[in-house]
Amino acid sequence: MELGIIMFRTFFIYFLIIMVYRFMGKREIGQLSIVDFVVSIMIAELAVISIENPEKPMIHSLMGIAILLAAQILFAYVSLKSEKLREIIDGKPSVIIDRGKIDETEMKKQRYNFADLLIQLRENGVSKVSDVEFAILEPTGRLSVIKKDHDDHDDHEERETLYPLPLVLDGKIQEEHLKRLNKSELWLRQELKKLGYRELKKISFCSLESDGIFFIDSKDE
Repeated sequence: MELGIIMFRTFFIYFLIIMVYRFMGKREIGQLSIVDFVVSIMIAELAVISIENPEKPMIHSLMGIAILLAAQILFAYVSLKSEKLREIIDGKPSVIIDRGKIDETEMKKQRYNFADLLIQLRENGVSKVSDVEFAILEPTGRLSVIKKDHDDHDDHEERETLYPLPLVLDGKIQEEHLKRLNKSELWLRQELKKLGYRELKKISFCSLESDGIFFIDSKDE
């Protein structure tokens, strides 16, 4: 009898967890953020408890899983509306190599050493640090690498815009990114007006590409 209960609970929990992750969104299936990782561990623990203790009511574990699911969906929704909360929950990318220069201060801040850097560069197919223009440590811990284009001229302006930083997110100007490009908020507003965008709140995403052209995505009405 107990064996049958364990088998039933195992299959039931298996399909339940698949549905839970479907509700959480496909973002959970790929690289996990810290919060996603914690939630995954907690759901797994609750599932194991339910299977290993067939004498205990299954509803206790199901309630825990349901609460975690509701909390994750709520945080995901709120983070879409709040940039600050999104940074707290998911963190934000850190530029480890900026225009070919290693930022050791940022590495210390992220407790990221040179061994980590070299390993992840090799995983990206890069054997020499000198071949890297930008290396960005993502909130998931993955290193994104943009290699140098050796065909480019040494024009400073081109090198500044090689890494397409978002200048507007959810209608808000990213002042930190503008500073990295040595541009002002006034310059950005003027450029957007030339392109017919007078209200920032109508822009969901705006970046300056490596060719000096703006990529702009308007919010859905």
